Amino acid sequence: MAGLGAVAAVDLGASSGRVVLGRVGPDTLELTTLHRFPNEPMILDDGLHWDILGLYEHVLQGLRLALAEEPDLLGFAVDSWAVDYALLRDGELLGAPYHYRDERTGRGVAAVHAVIDHAGLFARNGLQFLPFNTVYQLATEGERLAEADSFLMVPDLLAYWLTGERTVELTNASTTGLVRSGSAAWDTDLLVRLGLPSRILPPLVAAGTTIGKLTPEVAASLGAAHGLVATSVGSHDTASAVVGVPMAADAAYVSCGTWALVGVEISSPLLTPEARTAGFTNEAGVDGRTRFLHNVMGLWLLSESIRDWEAQGLPADLPTLLAEAAAVVGPVPVFDTDDARFLPPGGMVSRIAGACADAGQPVPGSPAETVRVILESLAAAFAVTVTKAARLTGQPVSVVHVVGGGSQNSLLCQLTADRTGLPVLAGPVEATAIGNVLVQARQHGLVSGSLEDLRALVARTHPPTRYEPRLAATDKDPR
Repeated sequence: MAGLGAVAAVDLGASSGRVVLGRVGPDTLELTTLHRFPNEPMILDDGLHWDILGLYEHVLQGLRLALAEEPDLLGFAVDSWAVDYALLRDGELLGAPYHYRDERTGRGVAAVHAVIDHAGLFARNGLQFLPFNTVYQLATEGERLAEADSFLMVPDLLAYWLTGERTVELTNASTTGLVRSGSAAWDTDLLVRLGLPSRILPPLVAAGTTIGKLTPEVAASLGAAHGLVATSVGSHDTASAVVGVPMAADAAYVSCGTWALVGVEISSPLLTPEARTAGFTNEAGVDGRTRFLHNVMGLWLLSESIRDWEAQGLPADLPTLLAEAAAVVGPVPVFDTDDARFLPPGGMVSRIAGACADAGQPVPGSPAETVRVILESLAAAFAVTVTKAARLTGQPVSVVHVVGGGSQNSLLCQLTADRTGLPVLAGPVEATAIGNVLVQARQHGLVSGSLEDLRALVARTHPPTRYEPRLAATDKDPR
């Protein structure tokens, strides 16, 4: 019989992290954020890296707080952004993990495509071309790769430090380009062709697998009086977020944070040439589902613009900017959010101005106008992607769910409804932590059932905010 219990979700985004306490039962889903912290990259002599040791200290701090709040805490799980990894030898890091925005990835694209082009890769791994996919990053490693005896993605590295167990969870592994699409195995043939060592790759595990207990040393440092259990969840944060979307079969989702992942859930990968040329990716989901989606640049465009204005000493209060952006009247230019010029940090406002100018459109003249242009462009990208996803999969879409930080942006949600001509259901904000918590809770016997059952609990306990389109469906953005 399911009962009430508590687990901790460690949720690491590309710009911030949090440790969340989840109390779960058949009719209970309560989340409390115990610890929030920034996730800022480090610029070292050899490029852009993640401060993984700093993140680990924050994880430990958050788990201490969770244990103080709930001494009978059952366990924890870690999710994070995709594609990035650590190389180890004899259990020791061979340098801080590189950041996916580091410029070295271009060399990897050339090296990989000299052996197999993107069409060939897509037929095997089903992934949208992104220059920072793990397969391209590994192609730049050289001597460090030869020296390594283990490869772990970011959530798996943290779980290893906590438990001593080395595994890689499938949903995140599916973003590497090194897993055969629709399978639960590393693509050893591709690894051989690319000269990448399969010997360093740990076993793949599905979401909902018990990894192990805290090591005695870690348990002592946390003051854990019992064997706290680590569970694999959808360790790619979008995989966990999709679990936390209270959606039905005719829905599309937008998991909107630093990146916006826009798509639908399907039962098996779609590897057609049309899906590839449309820029879609097939990533593993929880319970064998496939996340058929497109990566849109997301709120990175907005946060980097705010960083620019702050550096110039200009007012950059987000609520004020959003209110002023909502009041902008007249035609608003729209730029291509997929443009690779927006990938690196810094100078975002001038890059957006350049993109508008290059497209022969008016250049925004104020911060408020720039914010409106960003949000209109994101909403337009969401609309185009939802339309293409429905056409390619044959799944009709009657509603769009927006979850994550973007669900708090009422202007973005309304513009998305306007551009799609469909109702938008916004929330929950913490969909990723919810998905993380629910998969753990099911493994611990606190809840049971399918993804649909878990999503029904989300819908009962976290009702979304509804936005109706202000345009008729026939008048929606035609692109």
